[in-house]
Amino acid sequence: MAEDKQPHRSRFHKAKDDAQFAQQATTTPQTAHPAYRLAFQDNDFLLREDLRPVRFQLELLKPELLLDEAGIESTLVVYGSARIPEPGEADALEAAATDDATRNIARRLKAKAKYYDEARALARLASQYPCDDKGCRHFVVCSGGGPSIMEAANRGAADEGRESIGLNIVLPHEQAPNRFVTPSLSFQFHYFALRKMHFLLRARAVCVFPGGFGTFDEMFELLTLIQTGKIKPIPIVLFGKEFWQRVVNFEALVEEGVVSARDLGLFQFVETADEAWKIIQDFYANIEEQH
Repeated sequence: MAEDKQPHRSRFHKAKDDAQFAQQATTTPQTAHPAYRLAFQDNDFLLREDLRPVRFQLELLKPELLLDEAGIESTLVVYGSARIPEPGEADALEAAATDDATRNIARRLKAKAKYYDEARALARLASQYPCDDKGCRHFVVCSGGGPSIMEAANRGAADEGRESIGLNIVLPHEQAPNRFVTPSLSFQFHYFALRKMHFLLRARAVCVFPGGFGTFDEMFELLTLIQTGKIKPIPIVLFGKEFWQRVVNFEALVEEGVVSARDLGLFQFVETADEAWKIIQDFYANIEEQH
């Protein structure tokens, strides 16, 4: 009688069980044909153009479920270049330059190598944040999973013996997660849109280091989302005021009338991990006081 009280769903075989049963099927012309494959085991079917909405849903759902299961409530997101060298490798980069143009670039990258250390230090600070009463983790370090600044962020979490997230993207050239990403929290994306969504779904703060097109894309999309009220404000800190004011004339955007002066208050410039962490902590302390 006790068995009858079990939820109805428990009476069905799990999908993985049916998948095993299907593999044991007797081979006939019918069972050998692709049409007979279970839909969820048929890669050719799943990769059809008209299955794109399903792939979108799967790519949204998989990381969401695994992060939930890992008890990750919020993240500290780190954006930044994949080209800035670790301080110990900066001299080698300059030495390898073969002409004045590449030598000047190498020198500029070398000057930004300090941000590798700052990203690592920031990740260490965030990784020390305690779990809440429910055992959920906050400010879990989340990077793009690649080299340079991203590696530094994951490395800082590893320094503290804590897990960190890496959100990689499939690119035409080879790209592997850096060795400091927690394997069970290392995700690969086909769609940039879904990857960017996962960057922000749990973001409690975003720290942006000097970077190129990818960093700009992620940063400006976040600023737009907050500017337009699509998401609530969160702390956004930009490392390297000299860099950012050189490559983006924020004041000119105000002068041209395409953004308002108050929009420049959506972010703050910092130089060190300690400055950034204080801004983040002050932001949430002020919110708690208001409530």
